[in-house]
Formats: sequence, structure tokens, C-alpha cells
Amino acid sequence: MKKNENEKPVKAVSLMMLITLVGKLLGLYRDRLLTVNYGSGMEANAFLTASRIPRVFFDAVFASAISASLIPVYSEILRKKGKEEANRFAGNFMTVMALLCALLTGLGMVFAPQLTAFFADGYDAGTAELCAQLTRVMMPTVLFTGVAFSFVGVLQSLGEFNIPAAISLVSNCAVILYYFTLNDRFGIQGLAVTFLGAWLLQALIQVPSLKKRGFAYHPSLSLRSEGMRKVFALMLPVMVSTWVLPINQTVNAKFGSRLFDGAGVTALELAYNLFTVIAGVFVLSVTNYIFPKLSRENADGDRAALRETIRGSMHTTLVVVLPMAAGLFVMAEPIVELIYGGGRFDAFSVSITARALTCMSLGMIGYAAQAVLCRVYFAEQRGIVPLVAGGASIGVNLLLCVLLTGPLDVAGVAWASSAAFLVNALLLYFPLKKRGLEFGDRTFCLDGAKALMASVLMGAAVSACRGWLAPRTGRLVALGVPVLLGVLLYGVLVTVLGLPEAKLIVSQLKNRMKRGS
Repeated sequence: MKKNENEKPVKAVSLMMLITLVGKLLGLYRDRLLTVNYGSGMEANAFLTASRIPRVFFDAVFASAISASLIPVYSEILRKKGKEEANRFAGNFMTVMALLCALLTGLGMVFAPQLTAFFADGYDAGTAELCAQLTRVMMPTVLFTGVAFSFVGVLQSLGEFNIPAAISLVSNCAVILYYFTLNDRFGIQGLAVTFLGAWLLQALIQVPSLKKRGFAYHPSLSLRSEGMRKVFALMLPVMVSTWVLPINQTVNAKFGSRLFDGAGVTALELAYNLFTVIAGVFVLSVTNYIFPKLSRENADGDRAALRETIRGSMHTTLVVVLPMAAGLFVMAEPIVELIYGGGRFDAFSVSITARALTCMSLGMIGYAAQAVLCRVYFAEQRGIVPLVAGGASIGVNLLLCVLLTGPLDVAGVAWASSAAFLVNALLLYFPLKKRGLEFGDRTFCLDGAKALMASVLMGAAVSACRGWLAPRTGRLVALGVPVLLGVLLYGVLVTVLGLPEAKLIVSQLKNRMKRGS
């Protein structure tokens, strides 16, 4: 019985990872179509900044705050008062959020030129004007995203993870279709409209699943209900703490707009997209799965279960993310060249994007750890520690950008980003000790050292293999064979070293072979 219980979360996360991976790969292909059609010139730079502005607006004010406040409060009401009362709260929450998002949308459209000047002060007049035009077109994504994320929060609270994981898959397909049908006719302006429609689609495809799960929207506008009072009490510190990523990205893009006639924006944006595809597929799947679980355990007052969930999540994160970081560090350039190279994305564009990605890879474990640990505080409805940690992270990122961008250009900005992730993670970790949620015991640290050693050995082998193959084979073989070698070698090493995740996978494979025979 216990074995089945252990396998259930592994299967759930694995399926989410698969769906998320397909969506992320489609996102990479979508980005490739952008680089092939527009390179790293004026239109690409303007579009990437214009698409970032509404995302930053939403991320800074609502994104994680919606899920971080909606899921714990909805889960608590669901367990204590039943689905009808929980749905009534969710309807009230969605109405309030939609009105606030609509207000932000209007403000963003009115002040689009000023926002462009703030986000990319290194653009010339033509690029800045185009960016402002595209910003006005895409600003309503703030509203559509608010609705979509609210739906995601309800579905995850009700135990549905696959549909929320699939929303980016559907929207990316819509954008890719535009490139092959209408791009030649409508160009970059039509692409902006398509992005807007794709975000609306992310909300609409969740409606059937919400109905199936018994959710009914009851519009109401009460700011004094018990649920909304809890949301607002939690939301402010959570909201401020979730400013870390969008503010740091905004700072990085601002410094990037001053490099290589604005091409630094494209290099950093594409590098970050690749970074989040490689790390984010796993991290997003884990955090989406454990957050409702952490919220339920906190609502039940089960500290032992809460601590074990944190420990298991962080252990698996360490074992999986370390080899990803090592592989990305040694293979950044061939990955960038294969995915983005060609058309108007020339060798120089590949080079600066790869340098940014190499330096970002060193921050991958910090990125993953802070994503998981933030959910612990949000599940406990404690936002002060993430707020303080986030503020320190923003300060570190800004200081290092000022110090490093001049001598190291895009690599300096990427180094700043990596350091900021690490600082954030460390400041989230240490306060857990005081509340009895310590997970970094001797066994955990020993397993981490084993995973690090295996990752370093794997990275060295992958680099040597790639160095030998590159002058002798095509670029696809020179990339694919070392990656495959790395996966197999790391699997062998962690199995020999006796890490629990390897034992579980071996056990499952043996069980499948027995059932098959």
C-alpha cells in the first residue's frame, strides 16, 4: 500500500512534467520562429519588451499573489465549510481581481510611451515608438492572465493539474500557426494581436474542466468577507515578495537595452526562456503539485507531514536540477545555435545569447530552491520572510548589474541574475530551522554532495564528448550524443551512489518488467 502511495505523486508530477515539457518545447519553437523572421533587430527587440511590460505588470501585482493567496484560502474553506462556500469565495475573488486587472490594463495603455522609456531606456526613437504601439495592443493580457491564473488556482485546489499544465501548450500552438499563415501579411503588429488572443485562449480552455469539477462562478463584490480579509492580509507581503523575478528581469532588460544597439534585450530574453524551459519544466511541475498539498497539511496542522513534503521536494529538486545546470553550462552554445540559429539570427546573436545562458546556468539551483521554498511560506500564509528575502535579492541583482555590465556586457547581467537567485534561496532556507521545518540534515547534505559530484563528472564527460564530435559530425549529432551520454552517465552514477530517487526509478522499472512478463 505504501509503495502505491509513493508512486502516485511521482506519476502525477511525471505527467505534469511531460505536458509542461511539450508546452515549453513549443514555446522554444515559437521563439525560434521569432528569431528566424525578425533576428535580433528593431522589431524583435520592440516586441520582446512590449510583451514583457504587461507580464511584469501582472507578475509584480497579481501572478503568484493570486495562486499564493487563492489556493491556501480556497483549500481551507473547502475543507472546513464545503465546496459551495469555497466556490462563493472564489467567485468574489475573481471579480475583485478582474476589476483590478482591468484598471491596470487601462493605465498601461495610456502610459505606454512612458513605460517603454522606463523598461528600455537604451532604445532609439524608432524602436521606442514601435514598442509603445505594441504595448498598447498587448496590455489586455494583464486581464486575460488574471482570469486564467484564477482558474488555475481553483483547478489545482480541486486536484486537477493536467489542464492547467496544458494551457501554454494550446496558446503556443496558436502563435506558431500565425507564423505559418498570417505573418507575411500582418507582420509584427499581427503577432502582437495573436499573443493577446492566445492568452484569452488560456482562460477559455479551462472552463469545461471547471464545470466538470463542480465549480460555478457566482459574481459578487465584497471586500469584507472572511475569505477576502484573509486574502488581503496575505496578499500584500506575498505580492511584494513575488516582485523579485519581474523586477529583476526588468532591471536586466534595462541594462540589456544599452548593449549592442538594443540586441542585449533579445539575447537575455532568449537565454532566460531557454533557462526556464530546462529548469522550469521540472520546477513548475513540482511546485504546482506540492503547493495545494502543503496548504492542506498546514490547514490540518500536520507539521510532520509538512516537514516531510518540504524535505522530499527539496531533495528531488537537488538531484534533478544539479545535472541540468552542469549540462547547460557546458552545452549552452550548441543549444542556442541549434534552437535559434539561422535566418536573421546570425553568429554574433548566437554568441551573446550563449554567453548569457552559460552564466545563468550557475543560478539554476538557487532558482529552483527559492521557487519551492516560497511555496512553503505561502502555504503557511506567512509572507514576511519571502518579502525580506526578495528585497535583498533585488538589491544584489541591481548592484551586480551596475558593477558587471560594463566589463562583462550580457554575461555580467546574467551573473547578477544567478547571484540574486542564490541569495533569495538562502534567506528563505535559514528561518525554517526556527519553526521546526529543518530539512538539511546530515543525510540530505551527503546526498547533495553525491549529486554534485555526479553532476561535475557528467559535465566533464559531456564537454569532452562534444569537443571530440564537433569537428567530425553535424551539429545535431554533436549535441544529441553528448546529452544522451550525460543522461545515461548521471543515471549510472546516482544509482551506484545509492540516491533514493534512483532506487525508486529502478524499483518501478523492475515492477513494470515483472508485470509485462
